[in-house]
Amino acid sequence: MDENLQIKNLTRVGKTTAARLKNLGLETVEDLIYYFPFRYDDFSNLKKISELQPNEPVTVRAKIQLINARKSFRTRKFITEALVGDETGTLKVVWFNQPYLSKVLKSGDEIFLSGKIEENRFEMLSPDYEKATRTEVSGNYNTARIVPVYHLTDGVTQKQLRFLLSQVMPLMRQIREFLPAEILAKNNFLQLSDAIVNAHFPENYQMIERARRRLKFDELFLIQLAILQFRGKLLTNKAPQIAFLEKQTRDFVATLPFQLTNAQKKCSWEIIQDTGREKPMNRLLEGDVGSGKTVVVSLAILNAALNGYKTVLMAPTEILAHQHYLSFRKFFQKQNFHIALLAAGKREFDGEKQTKNEMLKKLENAEADLIIGTHALIQEKVKIKDLGLVIVDEQHRFGVEQRKALLARDSKKILMPHFLSMTATPIPRSLVLALYGDLELSIINEMPKGRKQIQTNVVFEDKRFDAYRFIHKQIEEGRQAFVICPLIDPSDKLGLKSVVEEHKKLADEIFPDLKIGLMHGRLKAKEKDEVMRKFKNKEFDILVSTSVIEVGIDVPNSTIMMIEGADRFGLAQLHQFRGRVGRGEYQSYCFLFSNNNSPLTKKRLGFMETCKDGFALSEKDLELRGPGEVYGTRQSGLPDLKIASLADVEIMKLAQSDARFAIEKNLLSGDLQQVLNKTRVSMHFE
Repeated sequence: MDENLQIKNLTRVGKTTAARLKNLGLETVEDLIYYFPFRYDDFSNLKKISELQPNEPVTVRAKIQLINARKSFRTRKFITEALVGDETGTLKVVWFNQPYLSKVLKSGDEIFLSGKIEENRFEMLSPDYEKATRTEVSGNYNTARIVPVYHLTDGVTQKQLRFLLSQVMPLMRQIREFLPAEILAKNNFLQLSDAIVNAHFPENYQMIERARRRLKFDELFLIQLAILQFRGKLLTNKAPQIAFLEKQTRDFVATLPFQLTNAQKKCSWEIIQDTGREKPMNRLLEGDVGSGKTVVVSLAILNAALNGYKTVLMAPTEILAHQHYLSFRKFFQKQNFHIALLAAGKREFDGEKQTKNEMLKKLENAEADLIIGTHALIQEKVKIKDLGLVIVDEQHRFGVEQRKALLARDSKKILMPHFLSMTATPIPRSLVLALYGDLELSIINEMPKGRKQIQTNVVFEDKRFDAYRFIHKQIEEGRQAFVICPLIDPSDKLGLKSVVEEHKKLADEIFPDLKIGLMHGRLKAKEKDEVMRKFKNKEFDILVSTSVIEVGIDVPNSTIMMIEGADRFGLAQLHQFRGRVGRGEYQSYCFLFSNNNSPLTKKRLGFMETCKDGFALSEKDLELRGPGEVYGTRQSGLPDLKIASLADVEIMKLAQSDARFAIEKNLLSGDLQQVLNKTRVSMHFE
């Protein structure tokens, strides 16, 4: 047997079971070994029948006196009933929909039963069972010990998984150690084989803790090693040295209609210093909604252009790309800069529409100083000479290979461009450590002066119509409103059902005298642009939308953000929605509607009323709901963690420092490097 053996070749695994296990991502023995329990039941508490108490997890060793299977007259389900006893008393046991038990278990059999006694009647319902044919308790995998509990799928039971894992136990004990001896010793870690065995079949809770700590470390350590190797690989390239032109920069800043905040100055200087070096910059610019990230990157773009280098700015959507295009044309209107927009549906050069060939020719001739677009910039046959700076907005999956793809557009193909990622998404520090450890960090933690705070109110059902009246009054005064709808059905991935129903209700019942627009993910890019154009031009009083408006929408006249089903969104996402208003001179409001009155919902949404700091909100959401709820299990950019969590900050920091230690001390042995190469780390730079 080896790790690459297909599970379907194990004992008692037929085609049907193999297909079900595949639903859990389990195809090979290695997949099975690294499929860890999410909790444990303690059935090591072996008691006599006379000692049993309600709701206490226990194991009893008893002899079957009677056993019988019958069909329920009312539900037509199979019920298997048994009477078991030991020297202190008897106990009734009931199993549902397991008619085969009366053939497997016979009167006179001695068995272990693990479960809980029911509160109002002295019986065990659907306990785990095992024949007591083995004299060693350690030979039991379902009873009389601490028992692992796994996430399941239809048709697969805990007993099946434990049986399969017991089959591959010999292989677990043979797994090669890959951590350097120095790291094992300084952290007092279990050997890898012992950690894996105790994660599945622990001796006690102390061993569970030691096993899980070792396995969590392994995952996070490999991620940090991959990050550091990526950074080392990046630094072997040379980048253009973009000189800081102080006078021209000061003159440009003097033309701005506002003063830079201290945070904007600090972040701008960090970026300008990086781009002045011959090693490629790799930096993440974090700034809350409305904190002024655009003006910060404009200073880097200005210096690149004045040094004769081109900048590419990539946005995740056409709407956001177009908005950046308009913003930078306004910023640089007094500069002799040429700005191009290249997205699938739009091609413009200095405000004039272009054919595809006209645009490609202008870019190839290096006529554009700033090229703004979507990922079409990489995919199209674009040639960009003298590329010095790449800026990616709200999309961090952009690393060496993508930069090489852009570099291939440069006929010189010598220097690797500097890279800046910027985001308004508040990212908890633990997530920054896990995902963006390869990036230097600049944080704009200060809002521009004079910006009015957005008033936020949680609205439960009894206050709904009061909020409607307030919104109507605001619109009568000339303002506009967003209404955001959540997904109400997992199968309705675009939220279409929710948003169409809300649009109809508001238009027909609540605000029949107002003009109400509709936007959702199924609209084509041109249709979305048209809806937004009408909303900006005040042809709609209210825009009902799904979360497609989360990034990149700027309508200064909109002062109301109304969010239906607010409890279905994370706090950081609610903060993003809230940031779509409050961009003009008028006082703005955010209403969080919810029909969920649970204490946790009230507590979570209550933070939105008092806290305006997106980073603090993201940390609070991580604390209250956990990383799985906040970020989902498959969100783009998250590492595919099997046992570690983004909340394991202490272990993450340890992994980061030990990864540096391993590289500095040249401890990347053959085994460690082999495991690292094999690990498909789902990171933003791959």
